[in-house]
Amino acid sequence: MSTNLRIDGERLVSRLAALARIGATPEGGCRRLALSDEDRQGRDWLVGELLALRLDVRVDAIGNIVGILKGQEEGPAVILGSHIDTVGTGGRFDGALGVVAGVEALAALKDAGLTPKRDMAVIAFTNEEGARFQPDMLGSFVWAGGMSLADAHAEKDADGAVLGKELARIGYEGAEQPGFLKAHAYLELHIEQGPVLESKGGGLGAVTGVQAICWLELTLTGKPSHAGTTPMTYRKDPGLAAARINVFANELTKRIPGQLANSGVIRVEPGNVNVVPETVVMTLDLRNPLDASMAEAEAAIRQFCAELSAADEIAITIRDLARFPATPFTEALIATVEQSAAELGLPIRRMISGAGHDAQMMARLCPTAMIFIPSIGGLSHNPAEFSTDEDMVRGANVLLSAAWRAANA
Repeated sequence: MSTNLRIDGERLVSRLAALARIGATPEGGCRRLALSDEDRQGRDWLVGELLALRLDVRVDAIGNIVGILKGQEEGPAVILGSHIDTVGTGGRFDGALGVVAGVEALAALKDAGLTPKRDMAVIAFTNEEGARFQPDMLGSFVWAGGMSLADAHAEKDADGAVLGKELARIGYEGAEQPGFLKAHAYLELHIEQGPVLESKGGGLGAVTGVQAICWLELTLTGKPSHAGTTPMTYRKDPGLAAARINVFANELTKRIPGQLANSGVIRVEPGNVNVVPETVVMTLDLRNPLDASMAEAEAAIRQFCAELSAADEIAITIRDLARFPATPFTEALIATVEQSAAELGLPIRRMISGAGHDAQMMARLCPTAMIFIPSIGGLSHNPAEFSTDEDMVRGANVLLSAAWRAANA
C-alpha cells in the first residue's frame, strides 16, 4: 500500500456531523431507533452518499444496506461496517463512526484511482442496538445465518409494532437475501465505549474478541395489596423480589472473575406509591469473557430465582432476549491491524470488547477484527459520548490500511 494513501479527515468529520444532525437531541446526542422515521432519514442519507461514489448499492430483506466497490477479480469481498441506529439516549459516534469511516475508506480509494484485487464493501446493519427490537445485532445475526428472516420479521417492539411491517413502512425491505455478498474478511472501526484506552494514555485498540453476552427478561408476579394495611409478613411482593435478584446478580460479579451484571429495565405494575405491586418485569444483562464463567453465573441466578419464588410465593418466569457466546477474532487479521498502526506511527494495544458488535456475528463467516479509538470519559450510550477528530482520523486510516492489505493479499 502506498504510504501516502489516507482518508480525507475533514470529509470524515463533516460526514459524521451530517449524520449526527439526523435525530439530534437537545442534549447533543442522537436518537435514531431502529426502523423509526429518524432511522429512515439516516438510511436515505447513507444511500445518497454511496450512490454519489458510484458504488453498487443494494439492500437486503432485513434492511442491511451495502455499497460495493468492484475489484479486479470475482470472489468474496473485504467488508467494512457497523450500524447507524442508536439507543434512545444515544451519542453521535456509536456505530455511525464505523459506517462513515467505511464510506471514507472507499472514497479514498476512488480519489486515488486505485482498484483493489478483491471487491470491497461497506455495510450498515439493521437494529444493532437491540433498543427497539430484540435481539441486539439482529441485522448481522440474520446476515450470518443465526436467525431466520421470518423470525426476525416477526419480532415486536414494546408497543407491539412488528419489525417486518416497520421495515416495509420506511421503505427498506430490500430484494437481496441476507448474506448475499460473500465475505473474505470483515473489519469494523468503533469507539471503545469504555475508559481503558483513555486511562492508558490514549492510542488505539486492536480488539481480540467480544465477551459472552446473555440478556434475560424476568417476569415476577405476586399479589397486589394496600401498602398501609397489609402487614409485611402477609405480602407477596414482586418488587422486593426484583430488588433481591438485582443485589444477588451484583454479588456474583464479586465472586466470579470477569463477571458483569446490569438491570437496565424495571417496570412495576400497577405502579402506585401505596400499592404492593402485582407484577414486575425486569431485565438482566450478563457478560463474561469466558463462556464457562457466564454459564456459572446464569445457573446461579436461575437457582436463586427458583428458591426465591418458593420462599416468597412469587411466580417468576425467565425469557431469553439474547444469547451470544464469547467470540475470538482472527489472529492474522488482528496482526494486520497492528502492522497498519505501526506503519502509520500510531500506538496500539490489544484488548477485548466489553460490548457486543456486528463483528461478533461476522466472525461466524470470515476472518474478523476490530479497531477501537478512545471514548472520552469512557462514556457511550449517552448524549455526552465523545471522541476527538484526531482519534477518528487515526482509526479510519488504520481501517483503510488494514482493509487495503486484506483486499490485495
